[in-house]
Amino acid sequence: MRTIQLESVIDNSRFNKFHLLVFIWCFFAISFDGFDIALYGIGLPLMTEEFGLSAAQGGALGSYALIGMMAGTFILGSFSDIIGRKRVLALCLALISIFNMLAGFAPNATVFIIMRFIASMGMGGLMPVVISLMTEYSPKKNRAMTVAVMYCGYSFGAIFASVIGMVLLESLGWRFMYWLGALPLLSLPFFLKQFPESLSQHLSRNETGKVADILNRIEPQGNYRPSDRFEFTAAAKAGRGVPVNKLFSEGRALTTVAFWIMVFSCLMMIYGLNTWLPTIMMESGFGVASSLSFILILAVGQIIGSLAGGYFVDRIGHRNVLLLMYLIGAASFVALSVTQAPLLLYVLIAIGGACTGGTQNLVNPYISTFYPADIRGTGLSMAVGIGRLGSICAPVLIGLVLMTSLAPQTAFMAFAIPSLVGFTALLLVQEKHAGRIQKKIVSSTSGSNV
Repeated sequence: MRTIQLESVIDNSRFNKFHLLVFIWCFFAISFDGFDIALYGIGLPLMTEEFGLSAAQGGALGSYALIGMMAGTFILGSFSDIIGRKRVLALCLALISIFNMLAGFAPNATVFIIMRFIASMGMGGLMPVVISLMTEYSPKKNRAMTVAVMYCGYSFGAIFASVIGMVLLESLGWRFMYWLGALPLLSLPFFLKQFPESLSQHLSRNETGKVADILNRIEPQGNYRPSDRFEFTAAAKAGRGVPVNKLFSEGRALTTVAFWIMVFSCLMMIYGLNTWLPTIMMESGFGVASSLSFILILAVGQIIGSLAGGYFVDRIGHRNVLLLMYLIGAASFVALSVTQAPLLLYVLIAIGGACTGGTQNLVNPYISTFYPADIRGTGLSMAVGIGRLGSICAPVLIGLVLMTSLAPQTAFMAFAIPSLVGFTALLLVQEKHAGRIQKKIVSSTSGSNV
């Protein structure tokens, strides 16, 4: 009987059709996260007018939905390690599709927020599951770049929403945008047929036949059989309970809290910008289409930040890249608060996108690679779940700033603070307690001594 180290097979594999299949589905799923986040900010000016809401009420409406996202992250994200990540991801797509569509028919703000709350639960569970699966199945040598490119689907979703809004919002209204949210529902039959479950999940259920089948798709020359003995870190010993306590064992406690603060900071900036950027620019004198174009530029910046960051992560490491991005982000927001030139505003918004959405895109795989396979989904979902508190606070806080007598662009100054907080939290991360990160450090050290 052969003993097969599953992580070793995946780490040393070459990107092929199987990896591409996982990538495409994860890209597709995460694109609706970006579409959903941009959607609220794009429709907010018209929706507040129809429902008769103030800026603070509009921000609160967005925050209520984000509470649903936080609940979904905790409940659905954590249970992905129990019932399977594929099933959770399918459930998330169904919730997003059905209830976003229903939100488009809402007769008042109360019904709207109920529908958005349920849809947002799907959004909350989606992110950690997608990141965990993409990280698990990516070859080691280009894992950071693969995950970063996959997460660009988030930005493409925001770009799609922005373009549709620029062209059709004034003629078809904000409700039409939510009706488009039903699109993922059409893909579910194909998703369930084609998408693989996590190897750690199959192994915990002793489904060796399915493990062998997936490995043969990852490495066709391996000729793996159900009779082989498969090992995947601690997955074979993983229990059926939610392993939250393991996030604080073996020296991981301080780093776990630091991750929570980092995600809190990133999501506070991301959701604050996506909710209020069009409104800030409209109140600063830009028209509807021009204001929506800033969301598009923000999304383009997120893509650039993700790709450039992923490239440099493979060369100088996650920590160094993220520290730089937090600092550059803080500087760009300070500059945005005092800049009037349109061209410079576009450039700074792009940098802000790179250092918020792009930073979060790199933080996610950093967290995922820190934890062992049996608690990877829980570790990431808990970090994103706690971080959702930042996304909940941001719309309300920025809404209150916009209700003051200060110039609208002054609100950008508020985004520099969480960027500096994230920088400080990153300094507390203890990589010596991470599985793969520590192995990489040891390997590099051994290589330098040869």
